[in-house]
Amino acid sequence: MTIRIVEVGPRDGLQNEAATVPTDVKVAFVDALSDTGVPEIEVSSFVSPKWVPQLADAEEVFRRIRRSAAVVYSALVPNAHGLERALAAGAEKAAVFTAASETFNRRNVNASIAESIERFRPVAEGARSAGLPLRGYVSTAFHCPYEGPIGPEAVRAVALRLLELGVDELSIGDTIGKASPPEVRRLLDVLLRDVDVGRVALHLHDTYGMAVANAIAAWEGYGVTTFDASAGGLGGCPYAKGATGNVATEDLVFVLRASGGDVAVDERAVARAALDVTRAIGRRPASRLAGVFSEANGAPRP
Repeated sequence: MTIRIVEVGPRDGLQNEAATVPTDVKVAFVDALSDTGVPEIEVSSFVSPKWVPQLADAEEVFRRIRRSAAVVYSALVPNAHGLERALAAGAEKAAVFTAASETFNRRNVNASIAESIERFRPVAEGARSAGLPLRGYVSTAFHCPYEGPIGPEAVRAVALRLLELGVDELSIGDTIGKASPPEVRRLLDVLLRDVDVGRVALHLHDTYGMAVANAIAAWEGYGVTTFDASAGGLGGCPYAKGATGNVATEDLVFVLRASGGDVAVDERAVARAALDVTRAIGRRPASRLAGVFSEANGAPRP
Protein backbone atom coordinates (compact mmCIF):
# COMPACT_ATOMS: atom_id res chain seq x y z
CA MET A 1 0.00 0.00 0.00
CA THR A 2 1.26 3.49 -0.88
CA ILE A 3 2.58 5.49 2.05
CA ARG A 4 0.78 8.80 2.37
CA ILE A 5 2.69 11.91 3.42
CA VAL A 6 0.78 14.88 4.84
CA GLU A 7 3.00 17.92 4.36
CA VAL A 8 2.53 20.24 7.36
CA GLY A 9 5.40 22.65 6.73
CA PRO A 10 3.33 25.68 5.67
CA ARG A 11 1.26 25.48 8.86
CA ASP A 12 3.08 23.64 11.64
CA GLY A 13 6.47 24.44 10.20
CA LEU A 14 6.03 28.21 9.97
CA GLN A 15 3.59 29.05 12.76
CA ASN A 16 6.25 29.47 15.46
CA GLU A 17 8.62 31.64 13.43
CA ALA A 18 9.33 34.79 15.43
CA ALA A 19 9.60 37.12 12.44
CA THR A 20 6.61 37.51 10.15
CA VAL A 21 6.93 35.30 7.08
CA PRO A 22 5.73 37.26 4.01
CA THR A 23 2.61 35.95 2.32
CA ASP A 24 4.50 35.71 -0.98
CA VAL A 25 6.96 33.29 0.64
CA LYS A 26 4.16 31.13 2.02
CA VAL A 27 2.36 30.99 -1.32
CA ALA A 28 5.57 30.07 -3.17
CA PHE A 29 6.28 27.38 -0.58
CA VAL A 30 2.86 25.77 -1.00
CA ASP A 31 3.12 25.99 -4.79
CA ALA A 32 6.52 24.31 -4.76
CA LEU A 33 5.23 21.56 -2.48
CA SER A 34 2.27 21.00 -4.82
CA ASP A 35 4.77 19.78 -7.43
CA THR A 36 6.48 17.23 -5.18
CA GLY A 37 3.89 14.45 -5.24
CA VAL A 38 2.60 14.90 -1.67
CA PRO A 39 -1.14 14.13 -1.65
CA GLU A 40 -2.04 16.62 1.10
CA ILE A 41 -0.69 19.98 2.25
CA GLU A 42 -1.80 21.63 5.48
CA VAL A 43 -1.74 25.20 4.23
CA SER A 44 -2.59 27.29 7.29
CA SER A 45 -4.70 27.65 10.40
CA PHE A 46 -7.90 29.64 10.89
CA VAL A 47 -7.25 30.51 14.50
CA SER A 48 -7.48 34.01 15.92
CA PRO A 49 -4.59 36.21 14.74
CA LYS A 50 -4.32 37.24 18.40
CA TRP A 51 -3.07 33.74 19.27
CA VAL A 52 -1.12 32.90 16.10
CA PRO A 53 -0.26 36.17 14.33
CA GLN A 54 2.05 34.33 11.94
CA LEU A 55 -0.99 32.76 10.24
CA ALA A 56 -3.18 35.86 10.11
CA ASP A 57 -3.01 35.76 6.30
CA ALA A 58 -4.64 32.32 6.00
CA GLU A 59 -7.41 33.55 3.69
CA GLU A 60 -5.00 35.31 1.38
CA VAL A 61 -2.67 32.33 1.17
CA PHE A 62 -5.56 30.03 0.28
CA ARG A 63 -6.78 32.53 -2.32
CA ARG A 64 -3.41 32.88 -4.02
CA ILE A 65 -2.02 29.35 -4.09
CA ARG A 66 -1.92 27.46 -7.37
CA ARG A 67 -3.98 24.36 -6.73
CA SER A 68 -3.31 20.90 -8.09
CA ALA A 69 -6.14 18.42 -8.57
CA ALA A 70 -3.86 15.75 -7.11
CA VAL A 71 -3.46 17.56 -3.78
CA VAL A 72 -5.84 18.09 -0.85
CA TYR A 73 -5.37 21.53 0.71
CA SER A 74 -6.29 21.39 4.39
CA ALA A 75 -6.43 23.76 7.36
CA LEU A 76 -6.47 23.66 11.14
CA VAL A 77 -9.62 25.12 12.75
CA PRO A 78 -10.30 25.69 16.46
CA ASN A 79 -14.05 26.25 16.41
CA ALA A 80 -17.14 26.80 14.26
CA HIS A 81 -16.04 30.31 13.27
CA GLY A 82 -12.71 28.94 12.13
CA LEU A 83 -14.52 26.33 10.05
CA GLU A 84 -16.65 29.02 8.42
CA ARG A 85 -13.49 30.91 7.46
CA ALA A 86 -11.88 27.72 6.14
CA LEU A 87 -14.90 26.84 4.02
CA ALA A 88 -15.08 30.36 2.60
CA ALA A 89 -11.39 30.17 1.70
CA GLY A 90 -11.81 26.86 -0.11
CA ALA A 91 -10.13 24.49 2.32
CA GLU A 92 -10.73 20.89 1.26
CA LYS A 93 -10.21 19.30 4.66
CA ALA A 94 -10.32 20.55 8.25
CA ALA A 95 -8.52 19.53 11.42
CA VAL A 96 -9.22 20.04 15.11
CA PHE A 97 -6.68 19.67 17.89
CA THR A 98 -6.60 18.46 21.48
CA ALA A 99 -4.10 16.62 23.68
CA ALA A 100 -3.71 13.47 25.73
CA SER A 101 -2.33 15.54 28.63
CA GLU A 102 -4.76 17.61 30.69
CA THR A 103 -2.05 20.04 31.76
CA PHE A 104 -0.78 20.58 28.23
CA ASN A 105 -4.30 21.11 26.91
CA ARG A 106 -5.09 23.69 29.59
CA ARG A 107 -1.81 25.52 28.94
CA ASN A 108 -2.31 25.36 25.16
CA VAL A 109 -6.03 26.12 24.70
CA ASN A 110 -7.16 27.03 28.22
CA ALA A 111 -9.61 24.13 28.43
CA SER A 112 -9.78 20.58 29.69
CA ILE A 113 -9.65 17.76 27.17
CA ALA A 114 -13.38 17.16 27.58
CA GLU A 115 -14.15 20.87 27.12
CA SER A 116 -12.00 21.14 24.02
CA ILE A 117 -13.66 18.12 22.42
CA GLU A 118 -17.10 19.51 23.21
CA ARG A 119 -16.12 22.70 21.40
CA PHE A 120 -15.46 20.60 18.32
CA ARG A 121 -19.05 19.33 18.12
CA PRO A 122 -20.31 22.19 15.90
CA VAL A 123 -17.13 21.87 13.82
CA ALA A 124 -17.80 18.17 13.23
CA GLU A 125 -21.43 18.88 12.36
CA GLY A 126 -20.47 21.71 10.02
CA ALA A 127 -17.78 19.69 8.29
CA ARG A 128 -20.17 16.78 7.83
CA SER A 129 -22.83 19.09 6.36
CA ALA A 130 -20.28 20.55 3.96
CA GLY A 131 -18.91 17.13 2.97
CA LEU A 132 -15.50 18.09 4.33
CA PRO A 133 -13.20 15.39 5.76
CA LEU A 134 -12.23 16.05 9.37
CA ARG A 135 -8.96 15.16 11.09
CA GLY A 136 -8.39 15.09 14.84
CA TYR A 137 -4.96 15.85 16.28
CA VAL A 138 -3.98 14.25 19.60
CA SER A 139 -0.92 16.09 20.92
CA THR A 140 1.46 14.86 23.67
CA ALA A 141 0.59 11.25 22.91
CA PHE A 142 3.90 9.98 24.29
CA HIS A 143 5.45 12.65 26.53
CA CYS A 144 4.22 15.92 28.00
CA PRO A 145 6.56 18.75 29.01
CA TYR A 146 4.54 19.12 32.23
CA GLU A 147 3.29 15.63 33.11
CA GLY A 148 6.09 13.49 31.71
CA PRO A 149 5.30 10.13 30.06
CA ILE A 150 1.71 9.69 28.88
CA GLY A 151 0.15 6.24 29.12
CA PRO A 152 -1.30 4.58 26.00
CA GLU A 153 -4.72 4.22 27.66
CA ALA A 154 -4.99 8.00 28.02
CA VAL A 155 -4.32 8.41 24.29
CA ARG A 156 -6.82 5.68 23.45
CA ALA A 157 -9.52 7.41 25.52
CA VAL A 158 -9.06 10.73 23.70
CA ALA A 159 -8.90 9.02 20.30
CA LEU A 160 -12.17 7.20 20.92
CA ARG A 161 -13.88 10.45 21.98
CA LEU A 162 -12.77 12.08 18.75
CA LEU A 163 -14.00 9.16 16.67
CA GLU A 164 -17.36 9.29 18.43
CA LEU A 165 -17.50 12.97 17.57
CA GLY A 166 -17.11 12.11 13.89
CA VAL A 167 -13.50 12.66 12.88
CA ASP A 168 -12.38 10.65 9.88
CA GLU A 169 -8.68 10.47 10.75
CA LEU A 170 -6.54 10.64 13.88
CA SER A 171 -3.10 12.24 13.90
CA ILE A 172 -1.18 10.98 16.92
CA GLY A 173 1.51 13.48 17.91
CA ASP A 174 4.91 13.13 19.51
CA THR A 175 4.79 16.82 20.34
CA ILE A 176 8.15 17.20 22.07
CA GLY A 177 9.93 14.58 19.95
CA LYS A 178 10.88 12.32 22.83
CA ALA A 179 9.19 9.05 21.83
CA SER A 180 11.20 5.91 21.10
CA PRO A 181 10.29 2.89 18.94
CA PRO A 182 9.32 0.78 22.00
CA GLU A 183 6.96 3.55 23.12
CA VAL A 184 5.46 3.76 19.63
CA ARG A 185 4.87 0.01 19.70
CA ARG A 186 3.29 0.13 23.15
CA LEU A 187 0.89 2.85 22.07
CA LEU A 188 -0.09 1.14 18.82
CA ASP A 189 -0.61 -2.16 20.63
CA VAL A 190 -3.31 -0.43 22.68
CA LEU A 191 -4.74 2.03 20.14
CA LEU A 192 -5.16 -0.43 17.28
CA ARG A 193 -7.31 -2.72 19.40
CA ASP A 194 -10.16 -0.28 18.78
CA VAL A 195 -9.07 1.89 15.85
CA ASP A 196 -8.56 0.81 12.27
CA VAL A 197 -4.96 1.40 11.27
CA GLY A 198 -6.14 3.12 8.09
CA ARG A 199 -7.52 5.96 10.21
CA VAL A 200 -4.26 6.57 12.08
CA ALA A 201 -1.50 9.00 11.15
CA LEU A 202 1.67 9.67 13.11
CA HIS A 203 2.86 13.24 13.65
CA LEU A 204 6.48 12.88 14.69
CA HIS A 205 8.92 15.51 15.92
CA ASP A 206 12.64 14.90 15.79
CA THR A 207 14.02 16.62 18.88
CA TYR A 208 15.95 13.53 20.00
CA GLY A 209 16.65 12.21 16.51
CA MET A 210 14.24 9.27 16.70
CA ALA A 211 11.44 10.35 14.38
CA VAL A 212 12.49 8.27 11.36
CA ALA A 213 13.08 5.19 13.54
CA ASN A 214 9.63 5.68 15.07
CA ALA A 215 8.05 5.91 11.62
CA ILE A 216 9.77 2.73 10.47
CA ALA A 217 8.59 0.92 13.62
CA ALA A 218 5.00 1.97 12.96
CA TRP A 219 5.08 1.14 9.26
CA GLU A 220 6.94 -2.17 9.38
CA GLY A 221 5.39 -3.47 12.56
CA TYR A 222 1.81 -2.22 12.33
CA GLY A 223 1.09 -1.11 8.79
CA VAL A 224 0.70 2.59 9.54
CA THR A 225 0.89 4.30 6.16
CA THR A 226 0.10 7.96 6.90
CA PHE A 227 2.78 10.25 8.31
CA ASP A 228 2.88 14.00 8.86
CA ALA A 229 6.14 15.66 7.92
CA SER A 230 7.56 19.11 7.26
CA ALA A 231 9.88 20.04 4.40
CA GLY A 232 13.32 20.83 5.74
CA GLY A 233 12.28 19.76 9.24
CA LEU A 234 10.70 23.18 9.75
CA GLY A 235 8.85 23.81 12.96
CA GLY A 236 9.44 23.28 16.63
CA CYS A 237 7.50 22.94 19.83
CA PRO A 238 7.69 26.07 22.01
CA TYR A 239 7.30 23.83 25.06
CA ALA A 240 10.42 21.74 24.39
CA LYS A 241 13.84 23.37 24.73
CA GLY A 242 15.94 22.67 21.66
CA ALA A 243 13.11 21.05 19.71
CA THR A 244 14.08 20.85 16.05
CA GLY A 245 10.61 20.53 14.66
CA ASN A 246 8.78 17.95 12.65
CA VAL A 247 10.49 15.06 10.95
CA ALA A 248 11.85 16.34 7.63
CA THR A 249 9.69 15.23 4.70
CA GLU A 250 12.63 14.55 2.40
CA ASP A 251 14.48 12.48 4.99
CA LEU A 252 11.40 10.44 5.86
CA VAL A 253 10.54 9.77 2.21
CA PHE A 254 14.10 8.70 1.42
CA VAL A 255 14.28 6.24 4.33
CA LEU A 256 10.83 4.78 3.76
CA ARG A 257 11.57 4.19 0.07
CA ALA A 258 15.01 2.75 0.86
CA SER A 259 13.26 0.38 3.27
CA GLY A 260 10.95 -0.89 0.54
CA GLY A 261 8.03 1.50 0.96
CA ASP A 262 5.93 2.76 -1.94
CA VAL A 263 6.12 6.55 -1.60
CA ALA A 264 4.96 8.71 -4.51
CA VAL A 265 6.91 11.80 -3.42
CA ASP A 266 9.99 13.34 -5.04
CA GLU A 267 12.32 13.97 -2.10
CA ARG A 268 14.64 16.11 -4.25
CA ALA A 269 11.76 18.44 -5.10
CA VAL A 270 10.85 18.63 -1.42
CA ALA A 271 14.45 19.45 -0.52
CA ARG A 272 14.50 22.24 -3.13
CA ALA A 273 11.28 23.70 -1.68
CA ALA A 274 12.81 23.52 1.78
CA LEU A 275 15.99 25.27 0.68
CA ASP A 276 14.03 28.06 -0.98
CA VAL A 277 11.77 28.76 1.98
CA THR A 278 14.52 28.57 4.59
CA ARG A 279 16.70 30.96 2.59
CA ALA A 280 13.75 33.34 2.37
CA ILE A 281 13.24 33.35 6.14
CA GLY A 282 16.91 33.28 7.08
CA ARG A 283 16.96 29.75 8.44
CA ARG A 284 18.84 26.55 7.70
CA PRO A 285 16.90 23.39 6.89
CA ALA A 286 17.18 20.77 9.61
CA SER A 287 17.03 17.89 7.14
CA ARG A 288 20.04 15.83 6.13
CA LEU A 289 19.02 15.56 2.48
CA ALA A 290 18.70 19.29 1.89
CA GLY A 291 22.43 19.65 2.41
CA VAL A 292 23.27 16.53 0.43
CA PHE A 293 21.24 17.60 -2.58
CA SER A 294 22.50 21.20 -2.56
CA GLU A 295 26.11 19.98 -2.55
CA ALA A 296 25.36 17.44 -5.29
CA ASN A 297 24.08 20.30 -7.44
CA GLY A 298 27.24 22.31 -6.87
CA ALA A 299 25.68 24.70 -4.40
CA PRO A 300 27.18 25.43 -0.99
CA ARG A 301 25.35 24.28 2.09
CA PRO A 302 23.02 27.06 3.31
